Amino acid sequence: MDAAEETLRRSLAARAAAVTAQASAVRDLKAAKASSADIAAAVDALNALKLDAAAAERELIAAVSGGGEGDANGGAGMSREAFRQAVVNTLERRLFYIPSFKIYRGVAGLYDYGPPGCAVKSNVLAFWRQHFVLEEDMLEVDCPSVTPEIVLKASGHVDKFTDLMVKDEKTGTCYRADHLLKDFCKEKLEKDLSLPVEKVTELRHILAVLDDLSSEELGAKIKEYGITAPDTKNLLSDPYPFNLMFQTSIGPSGLSPGYMRPETAQGIFVNFKDLYYYNGNKLPFAAAQIGQAFRNEISPRQGLLRVREFTLAEIEHFVDSEDKSHPKFGVVSNLEFLMFPREKQTSGEKATKLRLGEAVDKGIVNNQTLGYFIGRVYLFLTHLGIDKDRLRFRQHLANEMAHYACDCWDAEIESSYGWIECVGIADRSAYDLHAHTEKSGVSLVAHEKFPEPREVEKLVIAPVKKEIGLTFKGNQKKVVEALEAMSENEAIEMKSALESKGEVEFQVCTLGQNVTIKSNMLSISKEKKKEHQRVFTPSVIEPSFGIGRIIYCLFEHSFYMRPSKAGDEQLNVFSFPPLVAPIKCTVFPLVQNQQYEEVAQQISKALKTSGISHKIDITGTSIGKRYARTDELGVPFAVTVDSTTSVTIRERDSKDQIRVSVEEVASVVKEVTDGQSTWADVQWRYPAHSSFSADE
Repeated sequence: MDAAEETLRRSLAARAAAVTAQASAVRDLKAAKASSADIAAAVDALNALKLDAAAAERELIAAVSGGGEGDANGGAGMSREAFRQAVVNTLERRLFYIPSFKIYRGVAGLYDYGPPGCAVKSNVLAFWRQHFVLEEDMLEVDCPSVTPEIVLKASGHVDKFTDLMVKDEKTGTCYRADHLLKDFCKEKLEKDLSLPVEKVTELRHILAVLDDLSSEELGAKIKEYGITAPDTKNLLSDPYPFNLMFQTSIGPSGLSPGYMRPETAQGIFVNFKDLYYYNGNKLPFAAAQIGQAFRNEISPRQGLLRVREFTLAEIEHFVDSEDKSHPKFGVVSNLEFLMFPREKQTSGEKATKLRLGEAVDKGIVNNQTLGYFIGRVYLFLTHLGIDKDRLRFRQHLANEMAHYACDCWDAEIESSYGWIECVGIADRSAYDLHAHTEKSGVSLVAHEKFPEPREVEKLVIAPVKKEIGLTFKGNQKKVVEALEAMSENEAIEMKSALESKGEVEFQVCTLGQNVTIKSNMLSISKEKKKEHQRVFTPSVIEPSFGIGRIIYCLFEHSFYMRPSKAGDEQLNVFSFPPLVAPIKCTVFPLVQNQQYEEVAQQISKALKTSGISHKIDITGTSIGKRYARTDELGVPFAVTVDSTTSVTIRERDSKDQIRVSVEEVASVVKEVTDGQSTWADVQWRYPAHSSFSADE
């Protein structure tokens, strides 16, 4: 908790105590049959204290519901829940997205995109390709969604891709254990303003370390806080792991098990050898993929934020682990935005603005290549229309990171649900390529050729297979493989221990146990030899984008309400940038008139030739209502045909209009929607049009 909130909570507690004390004093005066004047004075003092406490409570509510560095509802002047409901109602009514299989009452966690939603998604993905694949010269691939079990076994998904689940002990309904604890903590913090400061600190700490709680710790907290099934209030079972992958079988025999992929990355990793060759055997290079991924969520909720089938856009940037500098880092190094390093999280501070170059120089961000992609992700999201003041980059806590990761940051966007992870940018080291090399037997490595041969000292690990076989029998192969896979540091430590003690305990992961290695079972030595090249397994920097989450946050950040001209109703508006707007412009004949409709068709033909999505509306509805309808779809420009020679172009958010000749309409709309010019640029070139009744 920050100092300001702590001060507000202590202030409210002091005022509440004063109200209680004064109320007791009033009761005492009445019991003692004091004079009416004394009782009235005491009641007046009590009312004043109540007003003072109410003001302190409102101030605390504002601080708590703010939820972070930004305004969660874009300044809409309503509660988070009311704002969210207004957004969702508009999205579903205008068919941006709807629950799948709606006439059969739907299935939780599955959604259909309607026409405007499809257009927004298509535009976001097109910009993603432009911003990353084209500008960074990436190699794009498209891999199957059905993945053989052996691939996901090697990656660790079969054994580890789980969430902890609890069941309603009477109905059997399943819930995610961490979600129940998270909801409890957030609700207490937001709604129980009388919580002592110490309890607030405890609940915030639980939220910070939630991902690191073991099954036992999670179960203990659920019991300690008396958390029950949300729907029935029945007791819950102890948490247990549930694998989130959809299992299937490949082929009719059922003998080849597979899964629907939970991510798109593995298809890139298993193709590394061919991609490396395609790239001329040069590092660094990046491969990218857009595709569907599937996760059998325990209890999906929050609309597009947590679903069972979703679109991922992932990049795997392969780089030499000994050189993670980036030649274009200077392009993004001066960007300044909200960053939330782990030290600030553990000390209870808030995210603060930090220059990216400074974060890399100080070692807050592990290396330049990771920093470069953080900067590129920031530019991508803000160009889409995400509010930069409600976007932050949060570093994973040490106990939150995967064991193989060097560093990891999440791009989090603030919505009415709080801070939502939308992009993960991780330095995954060489874990994935090592894992697939070991499982497949195919060497997934890169080569660095030396100009001149180098004499190097190599550590040689030589297991004595006969001695190992006599001791471990059928497990000989697994023990030998584990010994040969040791890192240089592990081998040096083992050599020292064997020389001093004659034996050492050694963990064999594939056996899931420790074994005793004796000095007669292997030799570890250093040899000098000449090498013409260095063979190594590349590290991977991975930005992974949840497209549905980004789109939902974009919907919220773009939504606002404004009064109609008459002031009798609130009109919904999506202020999408032209880049992502589902329709770039609309064409309206001012009145039903054959000449105007012919001009509208002429403009439509020119817009089609220019590749501009648009819509003609020739209904007899008033022009103001037609404007309102298209504002609600986020259409940035409306062309009104009120003459056969020139027309007006209206900009959605300012409602300003300019007059343009019919022949120039398509070129003007195209240059603004393509980003070649701004609206201000074209306003300067063309005469303004004023129509006081246009929005009536």
